[in-house]
Amino acid sequence: MDFAPLNGIRVADLTSSLAGPTCTQILGALGADIVKIEHPQRGDEARAWGPSFFAGGSVMFFAANASKRSLALDVKSEQGMEALLALVDSSDVFIQSLRPGTAERLGLGSAALRARNERLVCCSIGAFGRRGPLADRPGYDPLMQAFTGIISVTGEADRPGVRVGTSLIDIGTGVWAALGILAALYERAQTGRGRDVGVSLFETGLSLVGYQLTDALATGNAPGRYGTAFPLIAPYAVFPTQVGALRIAAANDRLFATLCERIGLPELADDARFRTNPDRLANRDALLPLIRERLAQRPSAHWLTVLEDIPVAPVQDVAQAAEHEQTRASGILQALDGAETPALPLQIDEARVAHLRPPPLLGAHSAEVLAELGYSAEAIDALAAAGVTRL
Repeated sequence: MDFAPLNGIRVADLTSSLAGPTCTQILGALGADIVKIEHPQRGDEARAWGPSFFAGGSVMFFAANASKRSLALDVKSEQGMEALLALVDSSDVFIQSLRPGTAERLGLGSAALRARNERLVCCSIGAFGRRGPLADRPGYDPLMQAFTGIISVTGEADRPGVRVGTSLIDIGTGVWAALGILAALYERAQTGRGRDVGVSLFETGLSLVGYQLTDALATGNAPGRYGTAFPLIAPYAVFPTQVGALRIAAANDRLFATLCERIGLPELADDARFRTNPDRLANRDALLPLIRERLAQRPSAHWLTVLEDIPVAPVQDVAQAAEHEQTRASGILQALDGAETPALPLQIDEARVAHLRPPPLLGAHSAEVLAELGYSAEAIDALAAAGVTRL
């Protein structure tokens, strides 16, 4: 079966790195025609972010650029800008992640573009957003993890804070951008007019520390680090076993009582220090060592069987997660062009949708897209000879 609700929607994608490409990969998964505009010589900067590389790009590029067409275009040249504007005129969405003010300086601001195409949805992905003293500053995911406090609440209490091991701000911003674009397209279907969508890494970062931020505003105190534990629930942490480690999430009093019974410590559930979650939080330092000592007596495989109907998961590395039968069964990994490659972060009824394609080589679709815009073969060759495009 095919699921392509955005079939017929064209997106002019002038983004790089990870946030913008994540957004347009989601739109591509929904059937949109994503035309990725890249510099003819360099391409998306993420193509060079190694050390692991696939054909034509790095791991990071490969993970966020499936189902797109690559148009190599030097938009700072007069001819390149002319081609880009022709593409925008035929597009439904224009998305860019240029440094603040650059789009307007190049004539690619939303007001200028919608003067040409009033139905155009314009999405801007920035670092700090449109307002505030830092609105004109650039930024990257790890900088925002530092700035918004994520690093300060990540890691062990007695050690310096650490970066989260995945680019959660970039990916989260891409998801927010895709959601905003979908909402704007829905509105356009009713009004016939496009609108601006603005997202930023900073705002995404703050949204990811929502309850910590609320606590800081209410108490004036900065939340600390709890390692693998969760500051609002106990026991809710990683526990080493005889072989391996388990993440246990006993999120309420009933689950805690069941956990205690299954691991052979039923008396803990009746202990006044541990009867309710507030009690357990107040006495966390007394509770966790008791559970830790018991779980260390048997391997993870034993406890996974014993705790089958309790929220528990083995602590795996990424390679183990990739090889797990659940990953295979879910369809998250799909064979694209004969090679096993990460699929898109969207699965619909386990469908293998026909429009999924591997990430493109730089400029692989330049001639195709330019021909669609009315350029003759001779004109395309001339642009290539002048370095304006790459074929």
